[in-house]
Amino acid sequence: MFRTKFLISGCMCAIVCACSFLKAQNSIQVKNTLNFSRNEVVSIPVAHLTSFLSRNSESDLRISDNGKNVLPIQWIDYNGDGKSDELLFQVNIEAKKTNTYTIIADAKVAIPESKISTYSRLVPERVDDYAWENDKIAFRVYGPKGQKEALQGIKGSTLSSGVDIWLKRSDKPVINKWYKGYLTDPLYYHKDTRGEGYDPYHVGDSRGTGGLGIWVNEKLQVSQNFVSSKTIAEGPLRTVFELTYNPWSEFGVKETKRISLDLGSNFSKFESSFQAEKQVPNYTIGITLHKNEGETKLNDKNGYYFHWEKIDDAFVGEGVVVDPKIVEKSVAFKSETPDQSNLLVVTKPQNKLTYYAGFAWQKSGQIQTQKDWETLLQKQSQIIANPLIIQIK
Repeated sequence: MFRTKFLISGCMCAIVCACSFLKAQNSIQVKNTLNFSRNEVVSIPVAHLTSFLSRNSESDLRISDNGKNVLPIQWIDYNGDGKSDELLFQVNIEAKKTNTYTIIADAKVAIPESKISTYSRLVPERVDDYAWENDKIAFRVYGPKGQKEALQGIKGSTLSSGVDIWLKRSDKPVINKWYKGYLTDPLYYHKDTRGEGYDPYHVGDSRGTGGLGIWVNEKLQVSQNFVSSKTIAEGPLRTVFELTYNPWSEFGVKETKRISLDLGSNFSKFESSFQAEKQVPNYTIGITLHKNEGETKLNDKNGYYFHWEKIDDAFVGEGVVVDPKIVEKSVAFKSETPDQSNLLVVTKPQNKLTYYAGFAWQKSGQIQTQKDWETLLQKQSQIIANPLIIQIK
């Protein structure tokens, strides 16, 4: 038996122990070492299923909950070579417990379909947003056509690399429905008239929830809109896509951002890869403070940060979670200039920055108080630091 630790491409980490590839590989044990229950998507690298796949095809594989229920699964090809790189399935594990899942080779057994899912796509019908969602939350960012129109002074266009959030209170997909409504009513998704939620969140030139910059002399240098996008996966358990940006800042930074969102999570995972012409002093993650009327908390020790604010008639918690080892400092920076007040998490410069950004809305039923939101952030920081332990037998 060998043991290897790897970082999966979605919102969580996992430690996988693959017992001899020569064995039958008919079970997967998943261990939760934390003192709270966890509902997460886990990833199995295809390389760790060598023995099973030497005897069976991917299309034959099923996973059952200890022989009881067949679970939804998703294969992902991250590099676009036509071959799957990972197998995903979702687990629900009580505190300090180990669950066993059975690997079955039976193409006659139907894989269950779920009414809830993850989803993402480029949205040319609303200029060229890129939007993504799961059963809890939704986001969007802004593309090159929007930037061009903004620079031309066209009303309603957006010049920003900030991250917009859509307040959902439905576990069903809303992206396609809301954008379809936009075609006949530009204010369609800015009004909460259908009981599904809406978009009252202002981004402007701020960082929104999770946008990046470089903090120099009390000022944030930021990129413009993304210039290209690529959807890698969208399915029942995880959506993944990449955005690229033209060189930005005085340091000539080229950035490729991979974003993924798992079913059931309040946090998107952001992985930004950088190449810079000059030495960069830091990379800084931000959350807009809007008009400085909300509350903030900075926790450098545990690597979580949040803003709690009232939008219209309900509260929203926005937050960032990052490995505390890479944090240099954090600050709630307040400015009289519109969109320049941001909670800033200043991280050490590196070629790749990984962090999680997300939110919860009081009307979604996921949280009710500021303490509820902080508890979600605390758990997320522990989940990142203590990945599920996976053993294939």
